[in-house]
Amino acid sequence: MPETLLRVHAQALRLFGERLRAIEDGQWGAPTPCTDWDVRALVNHVVGEQLWIPPLVSEGRTVGEIGDAFSGDVLGDDPLAAWETASAAAHAAFAAPGALERTVNLSYGPTRAMAYCSELTADCVVHTWDLARGTGGDDRLPDDLVEFSIKEVMPYADGLAASGMYAEPLEVPAGADAQTRLLALLGRKG
Repeated sequence: MPETLLRVHAQALRLFGERLRAIEDGQWGAPTPCTDWDVRALVNHVVGEQLWIPPLVSEGRTVGEIGDAFSGDVLGDDPLAAWETASAAAHAAFAAPGALERTVNLSYGPTRAMAYCSELTADCVVHTWDLARGTGGDDRLPDDLVEFSIKEVMPYADGLAASGMYAEPLEVPAGADAQTRLLALLGRKG
């Protein structure tokens, strides 16, 4: 399982990076399906998530110890370079020997690093779709990433809207494909 998870995690990071490299200069202020975020804010969020991983997983630090180190603009003048550095360090942290067996101290309590990696992988997959939608890019997601993300999100899908971070789940039409089902779970219309 750890090897499979690391492969899927790397695949999700690559896919987001591909969509990021396709952003044109005039698209950074474009709206995304995440109504509070334009393209730059969405990318900033995903890069910020990657920045948290090394101190939490590799260093065993807590959210409180890290504080607001990754608040605000983490992209600087070169969002692509920020992404490449952060995503490489994040994947290396998860891929280190024994890392996925560790416990990380997240805002909602102690969690196995394997579960944290799974959560962030699914998050990256969905935000790849958001980014593609915001830029008019290819919004088809690979089937294996969609299936992985559905399995990750299903157990806690009902509580996501209550968290205030996601819209209410949408009804899924009969015969909907897996990507449509995943997006609907997270309040997105594919």
